[in-house]
Amino acid sequence: MAKLEDRIVAFSELGTLFADYYEYANSEKQEENTNEWIIKLQDAIHTASLHNGWFTEENILFCINSWSKLLTKKELNNWFKSYDLNSIKNSNIAIIMAGNIPLVGFHDFLATILSGNTALVKLSSNDKILLPFVSSFLIKQLPELANSIVYVDGKLEGFDAVIATGSDNTARYFEHYFGKKPNIIRKNRNSVAVLTGNETKEQLENLSEDIFRYYGLGCRSVSKLFVPKDYNFDAFFKAMYPKQDIIHHVKYANNYDYNKAVYLMSEFNILENGFLMIKEDESYASPISSVFYEYYDSLDSLKEKLKNDEDKIQCVVANGLLDTEVAFGQTQQPSLTDYADNIDTVKFLLKTS
Repeated sequence: MAKLEDRIVAFSELGTLFADYYEYANSEKQEENTNEWIIKLQDAIHTASLHNGWFTEENILFCINSWSKLLTKKELNNWFKSYDLNSIKNSNIAIIMAGNIPLVGFHDFLATILSGNTALVKLSSNDKILLPFVSSFLIKQLPELANSIVYVDGKLEGFDAVIATGSDNTARYFEHYFGKKPNIIRKNRNSVAVLTGNETKEQLENLSEDIFRYYGLGCRSVSKLFVPKDYNFDAFFKAMYPKQDIIHHVKYANNYDYNKAVYLMSEFNILENGFLMIKEDESYASPISSVFYEYYDSLDSLKEKLKNDEDKIQCVVANGLLDTEVAFGQTQQPSLTDYADNIDTVKFLLKTS
């Protein structure tokens, strides 16, 4: 089994590749690049965008740029230095990937490989291009990893533990089939933002990133606003306006038209600006192209509600409300220790080992 330091070096090289490609893709004079892996990554990104219409090249670029900042020797070493790795033994970890946003299961994959385990990966049909590319690059850097990365097309067998991500419906299936093994089974979660009416223009514009990045398909995407009584949405809509070009994306536009028709036929009261609808609703999960909102009486009562509903919430965007809050515009840039559902994946993997 490769040493942790060697595995960290391999992933840091991946981070360098991501950073180099991001710089290359955004350079004004995009001359033909002769780097073999830059060309292969470019092909993988293009293929992934053709395979899944939601995976635009812009969003994939955002994804790899975010990961390039985390996949450094310093970040990876700092992440793992707080864990006891002395008693680790290799286990087979089945990872059932979601496919809602590009490389959405990469953190589970990273944690599994760095903790010295073997990843038995079941890819989502919506995201089956990018991670195999990543694996081929890692194996090129550290050939020993070829024995630690296995892609499974059929039935998962020979696993010691499971990390599965899906919807509330698929979670019931996962619990039925994998419940007897150590597991992390993730269900639907959404993110919320708490507004007070005192937000700056910059904060609200940053919030548009939390709402529109990945078309709102991620669990870290803000799909619900909590606002005080008599909140005036004018500043909110003005801050959303720079994202207006999102309506030119065909799949997004189709969802906007469909959901608007449903709302109007149902005679719901909505506010909209031509590319985003907001609707008063107690639910956390809003359809694509819409955001729900709910009024609160006091911040204290709202904090109590958020605590009671924490199993439904991935992130809370706010300013000075909670110790665990996320700053405006930062939901899609988690750190290595921002674990999904607040379950420490590395601790789980080490305990399993």
